[in-house]
Amino acid sequence: MIIIPAIDLKEGKCVRLKQGLMDQSTIFSENPSEMARKWVNLGAKRLHLVDLDGAFAGKPINEDAIKSIVCEVGNEIPIQLGGGIRNLDTVENFLNSGVDSIIIGTAAVTNPGFLHEACYAFPGQIIVGLDAKDGNVAINGWAKLTGHNVIELAQKFEEYGVESIIYTDIGRDGMMAGVNIEATVKLSESLKIPVIASGGVSNIKDIEMLCEVSNIGIRGVITGTAIYEGTLDFKEAQELAESLTG
Repeated sequence: MIIIPAIDLKEGKCVRLKQGLMDQSTIFSENPSEMARKWVNLGAKRLHLVDLDGAFAGKPINEDAIKSIVCEVGNEIPIQLGGGIRNLDTVENFLNSGVDSIIIGTAAVTNPGFLHEACYAFPGQIIVGLDAKDGNVAINGWAKLTGHNVIELAQKFEEYGVESIIYTDIGRDGMMAGVNIEATVKLSESLKIPVIASGGVSNIKDIEMLCEVSNIGIRGVITGTAIYEGTLDFKEAQELAESLTG
């Protein structure tokens, strides 16, 4: 299992939000590419980028910052990117620019035909991000709860050919309240494709608990607030995950 640092982009800066609220953001770096370099130097195996402005606008906004990160570290580790990706041209442009995988979130729910086409056109490079609260999927930057059950949707998207599922408990994201292990395990057990946990990581104990259940298909965990605020030492967490899961 790998620990995946999150770089959330807002107005060209690296920030973190509390429960997806754009008006509750904390700036951690004015230079996202320098932050990307920091995590790679500390042993990151993968980076998770989110265009927060793009998620709300429905189109890419932070392209310059994304390209600077790809230029800095894209030839060293895989980069997965989400936020405002709504059409095949955008998917293709980012993949051609050096991004390894594209995360489709809101559009997967509102336009499943697009997701199906993306999986067909770019096999092995499409990840679905499912953000949920109390088992119900949220869209539009978490601003709207749908009536869709997260497990049922994940199983449907698995049939489409998505490479993996990122599962975020939005009630915990940015709050360092602990990972929702039970819900993550339940989702992973219902799928054949890997699950990446997200939301609520607070300390090394969360990493230990995820490692204990990683054998059921949990590939990694995305962490942001904890590594930026220092309650989780990234290097220590990655080394622990490698020692426990190989």
